[in-house]
Amino acid sequence: MKFLYGLLLGFGLGIAAGLLLAPQSGEDTRALLGEQGVTLRDRTGGVGEGLRSRATEALSQGRELYQRTRSELTDTYNKTRSGEL
Repeated sequence: MKFLYGLLLGFGLGIAAGLLLAPQSGEDTRALLGEQGVTLRDRTGGVGEGLRSRATEALSQGRELYQRTRSELTDTYNKTRSGEL
């Protein structure tokens, strides 16, 4: 995941450096930077939503596993305590 963020950051910085060093007027460069910023924001917006969805799913599965394990351990403890095992 760190690699992906580094790649996106490097991509953005490369674009910014290329635009700043390009032989254009400042106004044209600023407009182009604004457009690239919007494009980059739109591309990365889906990544964050996907990560949030996967994290929510993993949390849900973890809670289910915890409840199941807790129930099994409680049953085993109660059976052991009552001498059934």
